[in-house]
Amino acid sequence: MAKQTAEAKAMNTSERSGGTTSRSSFADTYVMDFEKPVIELERKIAEMRTLASSPGMKSLAVEIDRMEKKAAHMREEVYRNLSSWQKVQIARHPRRPYTLDYIQRICDSWIELHGDRGFADDHAVVGGMAQIDGRPVLIVGQQKGRGTKDNLFRNFAMANPEGYRKALRLMRLAAKFGRPIITLIDTPGAYPGLGAEERGQAEAIARNLYEMARLPVPVISIVIGEGGSGGALAISVADEIHMLEYAIYSVISPEGCASILYRDAGQASQAAESLKLTAKDLVDLKLVDGIIPEPSGGAHNDFDFTAQQVKERITERLKHLSRFSPSELLTARHQKYEKMGYWLEA
Repeated sequence: MAKQTAEAKAMNTSERSGGTTSRSSFADTYVMDFEKPVIELERKIAEMRTLASSPGMKSLAVEIDRMEKKAAHMREEVYRNLSSWQKVQIARHPRRPYTLDYIQRICDSWIELHGDRGFADDHAVVGGMAQIDGRPVLIVGQQKGRGTKDNLFRNFAMANPEGYRKALRLMRLAAKFGRPIITLIDTPGAYPGLGAEERGQAEAIARNLYEMARLPVPVISIVIGEGGSGGALAISVADEIHMLEYAIYSVISPEGCASILYRDAGQASQAAESLKLTAKDLVDLKLVDGIIPEPSGGAHNDFDFTAQQVKERITERLKHLSRFSPSELLTARHQKYEKMGYWLEA
């Protein structure tokens, strides 16, 4: 990359190390319930490999090969039959790649821009000018942190009004120079604090919805993790919306929905099924345009593969959208949203 922030460089060498092609030791300590049988088998395989390196133990190679095939088959079976709630857990996995991880991997260059020119620089939202395969673009996304200190710095990817105003400022700048806009969605929702409400959280979100609907350049949104409520929608009014295979996109969290409908947040798994928040559900409902495949076990198992899939989808769709004039883009975008939620009553 031509230019990186000091923080991004530090994350590249520490927090992100070990997450590119295999499960890190940190991920091993965070095991989801439905993964436990597979993880246990993989740990036994690792122990057997250690034994096999000892003199006279080469005969274990055949058994290791058999167990590796069994583990791969088990993982494939588990991930083929995931419930909506299990996909929520994967979308929230603490080792899942975040916005800066994708920027590091898909961009030739990246220059981060800061501030809303009105109040402050919101660290929950990152944005800047970039190049993807030599093509100038603007990338805006929500950024979660790794660990308590970084999560507090990023406010758990829950933006204040200044975050959405920063995003809009950058999108207007991109429109001025004719640059396509890429947004990466990963937030539990907009920050609901008193200060955020006092500074106009609802107005900031509504303004983004209004302005993004009128941007005269191609806009592509990718849901890379959690797409929560208006906090996600505020930067995802786009010509096309795509989701990673195990990402979620919903008007409310399953826990919040369960608290309202069932008076019990413990019913979140039932609420998740009803919310239709998975990528497959939303494609079937024609609210999302496509699904981006993830590696076996989820994006946290292979950052590079996932980033490559995201990059290919972005370049492919940009090539398609770039054929249209600004007026054609706006007409198609408006028609896309007018059709949502439409049905006939007998």
